[in-house]
Amino acid sequence: MTHLAPLLIETSPLLPVRPPETVSMRTRDGVRLEADLYRPDAAGAWPVLLLRLACGRRTALTSHYAHPRWYAARGYVVVVQDMRGCGTSDGRFRPFENESEDGADAVAWAASLPGSSGAVALYGCGYAGMAQWLALAAAPKALRAVVPAFAGWDVFCDWAYEGGAFRLADAMGWALRAAAESARRVEDGTAHRILSDAARRLPLDDEIPSRPQALRDYARYTHYDDWLTMPAPGAHWDALSPRAKLTEMPADVAVMQIGGWFDPRLAGTLDAHEALAGRSRAPLRLVVGPWTAAGPQEAPSLDALQLAWFDRVLKGEGADRGEPVRLHDVEAGRWHDLPGVPAADTAFHLSSDGLATRQGGRLGLDLAEAAALDVVVHDPRGPVPAVGGHAVPDAGRFDRSVVDRRPDVAVYTTPALTEPLTLAGRVALDLWIEADAPSFDVSAVLSVLHPDGRVLPLTQGHARVEPGDPTRPLTIAMRGACATLAPGTALRLSVAGACFPAYPVNPGTGAEPGETRRVDAQPITLLIHSGPERPSRLRAPLPPGGAGASFGQEFSSDARSFDTRAGSTSPFAAATRQTSRL
Repeated sequence: MTHLAPLLIETSPLLPVRPPETVSMRTRDGVRLEADLYRPDAAGAWPVLLLRLACGRRTALTSHYAHPRWYAARGYVVVVQDMRGCGTSDGRFRPFENESEDGADAVAWAASLPGSSGAVALYGCGYAGMAQWLALAAAPKALRAVVPAFAGWDVFCDWAYEGGAFRLADAMGWALRAAAESARRVEDGTAHRILSDAARRLPLDDEIPSRPQALRDYARYTHYDDWLTMPAPGAHWDALSPRAKLTEMPADVAVMQIGGWFDPRLAGTLDAHEALAGRSRAPLRLVVGPWTAAGPQEAPSLDALQLAWFDRVLKGEGADRGEPVRLHDVEAGRWHDLPGVPAADTAFHLSSDGLATRQGGRLGLDLAEAAALDVVVHDPRGPVPAVGGHAVPDAGRFDRSVVDRRPDVAVYTTPALTEPLTLAGRVALDLWIEADAPSFDVSAVLSVLHPDGRVLPLTQGHARVEPGDPTRPLTIAMRGACATLAPGTALRLSVAGACFPAYPVNPGTGAEPGETRRVDAQPITLLIHSGPERPSRLRAPLPPGGAGASFGQEFSSDARSFDTRAGSTSPFAAATRQTSRL
């Protein structure tokens, strides 16, 4: 659905690049960090691009970015550094613990390298993106720009837990890969083989699914147990997180964030932009596209985005283009240019005849006059699976129509649209819900229902309700979305009691995931209320201005396919200023 990535037009001849040199530095506590240095083979001084990696510098993250030679040929000194305890650098890797001081030391060192102009920018995605935020918190004098991609803002909320639920597949996969690398560094061949094999096929069928044997046997190589046993925010998490550490924004550092709609850390990316928008006087940009954390999709390359940004803020070349926020429309395949990220400000109310798991319920702008109660029974022997979305390795937009037909999934769908409808920004769900267990999970997915029956996700949210948590209503943050729904399509909200293996199956007892065996989990009955006294509602973003949109077709009695009967219309505004390019 997206437009093809625009060609990057070269405006000046490419420079020859010297063969890479291996260089090293010492951190303030004496740890040696090694790096590869790429620089133009030409006279002059050049800005420095510093990429600090936890996955080994020789890969240079080429799954996401062009090789460092590409940037060097365009007038930059490029430094690709192994972080502490990674690749050939010394020390021990402990996630996020040393990145503020090490990053600041690396920036100062990079500014003094041969060929450097003294101005340094950081780039990188995932962990390398979070490391940029942490280095920025130390305010190194030579730092002029950062481009965190798919990074997040808070370690607890964006990396370890979501809505109080442990990020099982995401956290386990990363922990196994990091542990395998740690085992390789000390030449523990048996551990490396077992951990590498487990990373390729997550051992989720273990007796304790959230703490499989491989991670129990080789806990010394990973942080996983620490994360699993700290299920609440607090001082430990704050000590690792840019959200807590970056309390003052350096005034002269330009920031461009790159996020993806199906990146697991998108919510933190949006939070970071909103936090910095009120603090920074330097250029600030947010771009959210169809990319995932697993690699590039059919869209403008990260390199084209970054090079234009670096040329502007480091070299003074090129002009500012458009608004601070650019969002890619996953349905229409175009870009929306906005002054900020719109809030979830329009309510779509849930209603039903009590058969949302069988015939389907309704999603509409008008609050239902009668109260309704839908019953969802979660069976841990066959939990509702994660299909696409952001929290599993195969992230993205995959048809979930088969999942929506399960009897343990409640669906609420609008009538079909007769005019285009654009949603762009934050999404949230206020759900009046209760259960027959002290603890339970709620998974919510917002999708587009197409006339051919495909159900393609836009965004999702998840919450683990602990004993005593408020559920009147339960508010679930559902990240963000950007889509223009065509006439004939509809919005659908799907609600279930599990989303496995994105999150652990809740046993219903309140026990922590690392202590829960498969045999401990019990069936849980969820009661979803709607109506005037308990108004469950989806809150969606409708950017200001533009033309109206209306609903047409009603759903047939089984609510799983469109009926051709005409229905009532409900006009409301939905549009944005749109651009066809980045």
